[in-house]
Amino acid sequence: MSKAIKSRSILSAILALSFSLGYAQSGNLIYKADQYTIYRDSVVQQGKYKAKVTADNGIISNYKSPANLYKSPKITFKFSINGKDNEMTSGVDHQFTCISKEGTCETPLIPFGKQLKDAAAIPADAYLAPNTLLKIRLDMREVLNAFKTQGYYTTFKGDKIYKEDFKGIYVAGNTEPMTWDFDNLVNHSKLQLKDEDGDGIFEVQLMMNAHEDKKQIASEWKQTRDLKPYPQYNSSYPVSDVLYQMALEEMVNAVEPDSTFRTGKEWAGVWTRDISYSIILSMANLQPQVSRYSLMRKVNAKKRIIQDTGTGGAWPASTDRIVWAIAAWELYKVTGDKAWLQEAFNIIRNTVEDDLHTAYDPQTGLIKGESSFLDWREQTYPNWMQPADIFESQCLGTNAVYYQANVILGKMAQALNERDAAERYNTVATRIKNGINKYLWMPSKGYYAQYLYGRNYKIVSPRAEALGEALCVLFGIAEGERIEQVVARTPITSFGISCIYPQIPNIPPYHNNGIWPFVQSYWLWAGAKAGNEQSVLESIAAIYRPAALFATNKENFVADNGDYSGTQINSSNMLWSLAGNISIVHKVLFGIHLNEQSLEFMPFVPQALKGKRTLKNFKYRNAILNIEIEGYGNKIKTFLLDGKAMPVAVIPATITGVHSVKIILASQPIVPQPVNKVANYTTLAEPKVTYAFGKLSWDNQPGAKAYKVLKNSMLLSNVVTTTHLVKESEYGDYQVVAVDNKGFESFASEPISIVAPELVKIYQVEEFAPKANYNYKGFTGNGFTEISVTQNQRLIIPIRVEEGGTYAIDFKYANGNGPTNTENKCAIRTLYVDGKEAGVMVFPQRGIGEWSDWGYSNPLQLILSKGEHTISLEYKEWNENMNGYVNQAMIDELRLVPIEGKMKSLAVQIVEVSD
Repeated sequence: MSKAIKSRSILSAILALSFSLGYAQSGNLIYKADQYTIYRDSVVQQGKYKAKVTADNGIISNYKSPANLYKSPKITFKFSINGKDNEMTSGVDHQFTCISKEGTCETPLIPFGKQLKDAAAIPADAYLAPNTLLKIRLDMREVLNAFKTQGYYTTFKGDKIYKEDFKGIYVAGNTEPMTWDFDNLVNHSKLQLKDEDGDGIFEVQLMMNAHEDKKQIASEWKQTRDLKPYPQYNSSYPVSDVLYQMALEEMVNAVEPDSTFRTGKEWAGVWTRDISYSIILSMANLQPQVSRYSLMRKVNAKKRIIQDTGTGGAWPASTDRIVWAIAAWELYKVTGDKAWLQEAFNIIRNTVEDDLHTAYDPQTGLIKGESSFLDWREQTYPNWMQPADIFESQCLGTNAVYYQANVILGKMAQALNERDAAERYNTVATRIKNGINKYLWMPSKGYYAQYLYGRNYKIVSPRAEALGEALCVLFGIAEGERIEQVVARTPITSFGISCIYPQIPNIPPYHNNGIWPFVQSYWLWAGAKAGNEQSVLESIAAIYRPAALFATNKENFVADNGDYSGTQINSSNMLWSLAGNISIVHKVLFGIHLNEQSLEFMPFVPQALKGKRTLKNFKYRNAILNIEIEGYGNKIKTFLLDGKAMPVAVIPATITGVHSVKIILASQPIVPQPVNKVANYTTLAEPKVTYAFGKLSWDNQPGAKAYKVLKNSMLLSNVVTTTHLVKESEYGDYQVVAVDNKGFESFASEPISIVAPELVKIYQVEEFAPKANYNYKGFTGNGFTEISVTQNQRLIIPIRVEEGGTYAIDFKYANGNGPTNTENKCAIRTLYVDGKEAGVMVFPQRGIGEWSDWGYSNPLQLILSKGEHTISLEYKEWNENMNGYVNQAMIDELRLVPIEGKMKSLAVQIVEVSD
């Protein structure tokens, strides 16, 4: 027996003996659910896994990920040219049963695009054996022959892949090391198939169900660093005390030699959103200098906040960089540093002004761009949505953050005596808040919608988005009874609040089907603000469970089973997770809230955690506070400062020296409020809709009870068939939503625009500007035009409108400067109509070196009178992207489509589409 196995066996025996001796006594119980139980000094999950506080204030755990146990031998997969989902329609996959013989399996030869259905029966006791070597064989001869004879291969979607753009063939799938993350396939070299002898047969060998060390976690944690410089916490709940100490030590581990934060053990570098959310949670108090250095690392030379690399080339498809502003304000409240206030104000104002030019929708009052932190396209969006579509979406979390950033700008401006600026940003904040409450509030559900999405007409996604829901409560976007409603009615799964609910089918856990402790921490804060004791206690338990069992603060875990293994990416010692864990003590149990000129106590102690606790050596500006609290509840009975009763629980910012604070809570039961505990659930996939001869048709979704047919975002019909007749004489954007027998809706299908072809005007850009001299293919007309920071900074295209009305305008383009999911080379231009600014066009990346892959920019709606007009596409200062140098695209054509009026009332759409 190896030392590791022997050690774990001894550990399991110790833990089993401990619990048999009475650690489950009722006096030790803090929280109990079907899946796990929290005791004063231990955590138990399903009676099998146990973590216990040791005599020397450490943790021992016998948790072992069950991810490798009982895996199905049924492997579901498909092939991918250039890392795109382009072999077969979504939901149509190859199926192969891998029951190994002498440790190996081999598929039959599979022709590309032709589904393999393995009809072999699976024995009841058959599982995928660990360390099985699987050989996958693919016949690419038809594709290669198309390259040879035509110069391109046409996919099932009708897209052309040109021979020159062929970079490789990959396999995607449901069993590790496969992944369904098409956007990142090109980064997984082991998933690439090779044709070593040039016969058109591609092969790859994969080790399936591999037992790897990285899947394991430490079985114990012991303090190894000196933590005396930081606030020392002590209570009668050892599990709370030791997890606080562990989080403090991991915080110290997260400080790099250059005094910036490391995002996680497996995540090097400074990331804007990660450090910002962490600073807000607790790092501003504990690491003010490191927080400042880290924030400034995410500011460019032109004093703008840097958007991390992301969808379509980062900003403006992603716009949540503005959370930096909230972190900067938190840091100011900690330090009171006026120089920092001025510096941060200038940076935030520059950034906001760029975003107001680029990403603000004056019609809804909302900011466009990807959901805050949910920056992995396929994890939270319909499969059909491209980066240009994501730019046009208007998301709950991002808008909540943007609202608060403008509120903060107003406060900063007021403090700096810039009254006009204060008024401007307060006005912007009000518009965003009104937009959120008008277009994203769902009265029937009692919480906010995930986002608005679509193209020429937008609808709501009725999924809950956990971080956005929490931020709406915390920032005051939800007011009055809505505060309690959001906390009481947002769905909560067994192991905590999942990032979104319900889940998306055929997407592996990460943001989808995932729980993130830092999000749970913000949800905890929201529960405290709402006065919901059950929500507060469940959130504390949902943070303590994984931290204790995993003996580290992991970044995420699977919502279905609470396991850290199985999500697409994970890390130990995760900054925002540990920051959230610390915030349980500082921001909730002791209720420490910072204002511009004071520190205020608003403690919330659930009755299950009643008793005495202390927090010593808490630094506040030029003072050190030693704090004691006793009792339970959220109402203060007595507040003593240096033994003297005070009328309010507030410490002024001018205080200096060492002081004692004692808080006695009223220990009155809090009026019970409900929480919406639900089973985890996955919706149907969105239908794939086609149109021909006046009829819409779509694939039948197994489990669908009915389908909603939408026209221009409004409900047109409820049907049980898979076809619907439409009027070709009228313009319409049509979508279909599948509804299952529990009433849950799929995402809406990709919009199909039906309009008489003669009404669509196409203008070949190369007729009005120099033609680019590149050997790219797939364009229309006689060529295309290059735009860059030096080439064609202004394109002028005269158009003629035969009939006045509302038109959608977009551009067909190519951008091969990067993949669809990372880097920072999104091309951006401002559109002018007859000399007046009309909005911004974005041309996101579409694939590395894939310059013959043409798609459409975001559409803009224009009201045009009959007659001649001038369209101008210009590069302006606010169009500078995150790269700063490469801001390039090839423009093929301008498309002008007449549509029916401006967007109808979105408030009506919520009722008609979602309910």
